[in-house]
Amino acid sequence: MTQLWKNQAFTVSHADDSKFVGKGLRAFFEYRDLGIQDATKGKFGAHVIRAVPGMESPAAWHSHELDFQMVYVTKGWVVFEYEGQGEHVLREGSCVLQPPGIKHREVRHSDDLELIEIISPAEFETKDEDAPA
Repeated sequence: MTQLWKNQAFTVSHADDSKFVGKGLRAFFEYRDLGIQDATKGKFGAHVIRAVPGMESPAAWHSHELDFQMVYVTKGWVVFEYEGQGEHVLREGSCVLQPPGIKHREVRHSDDLELIEIISPAEFETKDEDAPA
């Protein structure tokens, strides 16, 4: 039986023990699960996300039905555009909190992009959106 502390299990994820997979929200990214979803029974999720070299974003506007979404860039750069906030170039060391429901789109990224995403809950709905007025 797994021991829990305040309904969370201890977990460790090593880069050399876990693989990137193409199954995820965006086809132009690959995702490495960090084990947080299982350890928190879905309350939180965390991934390392990296660009698939040569694939571009369709720059589609969308929003997410979740309580928390934070992105921290560890390598390369990415341009996001946010409803009412304009375009932002995030580069190595940049961090953004994307408020729940904010319309946004990934405009473009470097082939070497890698970022960490932390979300709550781990499973959430993504809605296609029209461009903000």
